[in-house]
Amino acid sequence: MIEIRQLSKKYKDADRYSVRNLDLTIYEKEIFGILGPNGAGKTTLISMLSSLLKPTSGSFTIDGLSYQNEMKQLKQIIGIVPQEYALYPSLTAFENLKYFGSMYGLKGSALHSKIEEHLEILGLGTFANKKVHTFSGGMKRRVNLIAGILHRPKVLFLDEPTVGVDVQSKNAIINYLKELNQKGTTILYTSHHLNEAENFCSHIAIIDLGEIICKGEPKTLIKEHKEAENLEEVFLARTGKALRDYA
Repeated sequence: MIEIRQLSKKYKDADRYSVRNLDLTIYEKEIFGILGPNGAGKTTLISMLSSLLKPTSGSFTIDGLSYQNEMKQLKQIIGIVPQEYALYPSLTAFENLKYFGSMYGLKGSALHSKIEEHLEILGLGTFANKKVHTFSGGMKRRVNLIAGILHRPKVLFLDEPTVGVDVQSKNAIINYLKELNQKGTTILYTSHHLNEAENFCSHIAIIDLGEIICKGEPKTLIKEHKEAENLEEVFLARTGKALRDYA
């Protein structure tokens, strides 16, 4: 579903590449986790694949479509759920979703039905006509998710989709994403919640300094690291325990 070849990104005036010569294949219907410390290149990679950021070099295709020659078609088959809320706080949940759905060509009663259906599934039906600025963090996360999946994308990019939410909202989000995946959507996901990633992802890649340092099924990676009992311990073994503060 996603083929990445020698993909690199270096920001203007940066001392090093944020992503460097990265090769990766992600298959249809996988839930693939991109994990790494702060500044490892996770968000940069997601931003390039979702066509928000132009690569410095290299290439990728999504469902056979090239970002270089088929950008318009490619954007129609992907969904993006960014780490920051991509919502208009002065609009209601329904108004936000109507706006974002219309950007993907959805309209009329079909769009209204999809919005109502997804709000109900994620426990927001009674808040449809409430302004988003009154919502809790978990509620905003759920609206943010719906905005990225109303058009039933073939590939969904998730950048920290459960950061800062309560346990109930996290559970609702993860369960819904699993259902979406079972219906055929390929998911590429980044997170600092390693226990969540261990249980959620079919495959993961750990990246550091813009390069992949290991990849595979979570259970397999744990077995390969004899000192590790879980994915978090694999992560620390491969990336170290030094703090990764950056500005």
